[in-house]
Amino acid sequence: MTEVRPLTLLSEDEKLFQSEIERFAQTVIKPKVLQMDETETMDPGLIKQLFETGLMGIELPDQYGGAGGSFFMAILAIEALAKVDPSVSVLVDVQNTLVNNIFLRWGTEAQKKKYGPLLASQKVGSYCLTEPNSGSDAFAMKARAYDEGSHWRLEGKKIFITNAKEADIFVVFANAEPEKGYKGITAFVVERGTPGFAVGKKEVKLGIRASSTCEVLLDNVKIPKENLVGEYGKGYKIAIETLNEGRIGIASQMLGLAQGALEGALKYAREREQFGKALNDFQGVQFQLAEMATEVEAARLMVYNAARLKDAGLPFVKEAAMAKYFVAEVAEKVASKSLEIYGGYGFIKEFPAEKFYRDAKIGKLYEGTSNMQLQTIFRLLEG
Repeated sequence: MTEVRPLTLLSEDEKLFQSEIERFAQTVIKPKVLQMDETETMDPGLIKQLFETGLMGIELPDQYGGAGGSFFMAILAIEALAKVDPSVSVLVDVQNTLVNNIFLRWGTEAQKKKYGPLLASQKVGSYCLTEPNSGSDAFAMKARAYDEGSHWRLEGKKIFITNAKEADIFVVFANAEPEKGYKGITAFVVERGTPGFAVGKKEVKLGIRASSTCEVLLDNVKIPKENLVGEYGKGYKIAIETLNEGRIGIASQMLGLAQGALEGALKYAREREQFGKALNDFQGVQFQLAEMATEVEAARLMVYNAARLKDAGLPFVKEAAMAKYFVAEVAEKVASKSLEIYGGYGFIKEFPAEKFYRDAKIGKLYEGTSNMQLQTIFRLLEG
């Protein structure tokens, strides 16, 4: 008889890894959350600790300085961090599922040897795709790349770039032949400090406020020819395939957020008394918590399924889009219900409910809006 293995059942190594990250989040990150949110700044000491714990290079192989883990382990880490602070979670998410992934899959051996150890041990990475007139239509980009013989020259502007304030290594997408449309888009690596390269205005946001979101400005930026990543004109392919995996990362972030909001509501409902008894003695509250827990578990199944498929080398794009769409919906709903269970206390910063509520909205917006996920799902249903 074939053994049935539930999707949420973790191996012993995965359990240990998850518990270690959860302990790290509770002991190291939690005391800093409120201050980082209020100051809209990621604590530099915390970033250093993220590198020291191996969280910034989970999938990178040993020979490139990484932890040699699986994609699924990266997803577990993102989830565990988001239970405490989605801002920290997205920093780790972008580093692993986007930036490291690009070098691992498309970088030359020289690029892997140069940037892998840096990204695993000390340098934050950033993924530069979005532009003022290029959001969901990501390939309507205006940033230009000019081949000038001995070097490339980049011109343009990127916006809404995550990790830009902290990053030293930027993967930048620009069009080398606009007349070819998306087939001219090419990826390049640019290091902070390159003349003409600048990180511009930092956005003030509703949620994930400690996570930096900035402009990136390219003004006569000259980079070596070897800084081209992947094949010339294949930037669109790199962007699409990377974001397919990134969707699972965002879904995992929203899963952790929903779990954190649920756990907070459960704790508060046990401790808060009204009319002489605990909130969770009221059937109405019990039903709300039960519904929230059911939706979080369904979300977890979808995220883990998509991640397992990816690690197994099986088709996962539809499942990734479904996970991102569904879990973003669940996170917003659970965060809202959690805040309501706190009552008036949910509306003040003393409790985590209001921050989870603010942080949840971004799940429907970045790395592909919910409408874009629905479009992807329908297209794949049609074959």
